[in-house]
Amino acid sequence: MSASPLHHVQAPGRSVRAVERPRSLTHALEILAADPTVQPIAGGTDLLLDLHRGGPGDPVTLLDLSGLAELRGITMEGGRVRIGAGVTHNEVIAHPDMPAVGLPLAQACLEIASPQLRNRATVAGNIATASPANDTISALLALDASVTLASLVGQRTIALDDFFTGFRSTAIEPGELITAIEFPAMASPADGIWVKLGNRAAQAISVVHLGIVLDRDHAGVVRSARIAIGSVAARVVLLPEAAEALIGSPLIGDAIEQAAQAAAAAVAPIDDVRATAIYRLDTIPTLITRALEAIRGGRSAAAWPPRPVCLTTPDSTRAATADAASVTDDTPVTIRLNGASFTAASAASATLLDWLRDQAGLTGTKEGCAEGECGACTVQVDGQTVMSCLTSTPQVAGTDVITVEGIAPGIGPHKIQEAFVDEFAVQCGFCIPGFIMSGATLLDEVDQPTEDEIRLGLSGNICRCTGYYPIVQAIRTASGADS
Repeated sequence: MSASPLHHVQAPGRSVRAVERPRSLTHALEILAADPTVQPIAGGTDLLLDLHRGGPGDPVTLLDLSGLAELRGITMEGGRVRIGAGVTHNEVIAHPDMPAVGLPLAQACLEIASPQLRNRATVAGNIATASPANDTISALLALDASVTLASLVGQRTIALDDFFTGFRSTAIEPGELITAIEFPAMASPADGIWVKLGNRAAQAISVVHLGIVLDRDHAGVVRSARIAIGSVAARVVLLPEAAEALIGSPLIGDAIEQAAQAAAAAVAPIDDVRATAIYRLDTIPTLITRALEAIRGGRSAAAWPPRPVCLTTPDSTRAATADAASVTDDTPVTIRLNGASFTAASAASATLLDWLRDQAGLTGTKEGCAEGECGACTVQVDGQTVMSCLTSTPQVAGTDVITVEGIAPGIGPHKIQEAFVDEFAVQCGFCIPGFIMSGATLLDEVDQPTEDEIRLGLSGNICRCTGYYPIVQAIRTASGADS
């Protein structure tokens, strides 16, 4: 009797032959020009999962862009906002001016995945993946964004709407890399909004998401409008008919209703595991109406948190690539691990989670889902919490990594660990290391966090035994909020 075939999630994925770590953008473009099959990786939260799930195939070489200083930074000049291709979602969220000049993008970034993934995932990576469910795309389309692409022969800038050519396909040509995303700064945050319908409060892929940006005169009459909607077609699309229904009128009931009905008439969504096509069609008018009413009432930013939680310590840094290197499984990788230098090989194909457990022998960091959903593998890299199951080991070379074994500042447990015992928050123990890491980083970031801030900080951590109340209370106790 033949053995049963493995389930697709059990089948081995594609291995990584090498990770190239260029010293500059020009060097990266040279590597890509020499071998267009090399796959760029920045945050890697989508790519690593695709490699794991994709089944067997030829080994792949990755081009690590995460250490390139030329791709970092957010600048605002001449009425335009420029976001480097290496900018993470949490860097957008943490920028003090972003809610004023690009509120829909800030709102979309805050809804993506979890704080740990937002510390790794980049906005450019979100648009490069080109999934119709990718939240920042509707925000950026509404903001009239453009994308700059570079190769050894030069660079070109195209409208974001022209960047997408179909389902998960883009206009990127062989040898090109995204270097920046730009959009006109909003004149008023009251004239833009981004909204999402999901099946749960956090870590949810959108059932529908949409971005709206208006320009109104002093009397409130709409002069121009852009409405973009996602998760309803093969790509995120603009809705010119819905936008046209608003132009020339203030945001009154008739105009809003016409825009809402025009939006529903313009799309033909499909059934999938998240929702039926009928459900999506039925909810679109409600989403459009509520979004426009929020703009009319000046409530666009009503839900924006006064202190957005990023699970990033105040002294966090992002290391630049120190030198050119090609990392294979035989290449030693050195990090500062829990305060001491640690070097080991077997790194090219290994996630940081596997490398820590197999090479460093630190088993406190757990594998729960292996796809960045549960948070059991949470560690700190250079002061930022990340999901180690979706972090490439070569990308953390030269960084400072802290695991649950090293979170205590000196002799004895961390105050979070003590509070988990005192508040009976310790259950089976499997998820607890991840909660400890997230909770400790939260207290470093926010002094005496509110319950909403605690829940946002823990939104990337799942407890299979349930019992979140004592976990939340343990963090309150450790913060001194109840003393």
